[in-house]
Amino acid sequence: MKKTFTYLLVFFAVALASCTFKYSFSGASISPDVKTFSVAFFPNMAPLVNPSLSSDFTEQLKLKFITSTRLSQLDENGDLHFEGEITSYTVTPQAITAGEVAAMNRLTIGVRVKFVNQIDDTQNFDKSFSQYEDYDSQQDLAAVESTLVEAILTKLMEDIFNASVANW
Repeated sequence: MKKTFTYLLVFFAVALASCTFKYSFSGASISPDVKTFSVAFFPNMAPLVNPSLSSDFTEQLKLKFITSTRLSQLDENGDLHFEGEITSYTVTPQAITAGEVAAMNRLTIGVRVKFVNQIDDTQNFDKSFSQYEDYDSQQDLAAVESTLVEAILTKLMEDIFNASVANW
């Protein structure tokens, strides 16, 4: 009985390993033919500019794919290629109180991403992503900006990753 169970376990392990698409704990389903990725610099085209946002965004997108996939990074022409621009960086009032004063403000970052899959062009897209974080209007943006940007970039990376390789 124990020997039969062992054989069944080995059979299922081999069967699972021979699947066409490789799955990971990150939720990515990347064809075995895809070996590399590249990320072009994302310039900041927003009217309100955070000086480090372009480099922070570009580096975090690279880091997301390095840590969440088996792909190797190239400077350009990867099997999966990302390019685009930061399109918006805005602060808007939220939760207006009875005295017509904002109790909360919202920092929103928008990006346009062009994704090219050199192996399967049906996966290509050119679309916009946007995420935000709210903060107390009594706080100065400069005091909380780096924390807010970090949280927003984390959300954007998840959205872009899911749209490009998780097929969600």
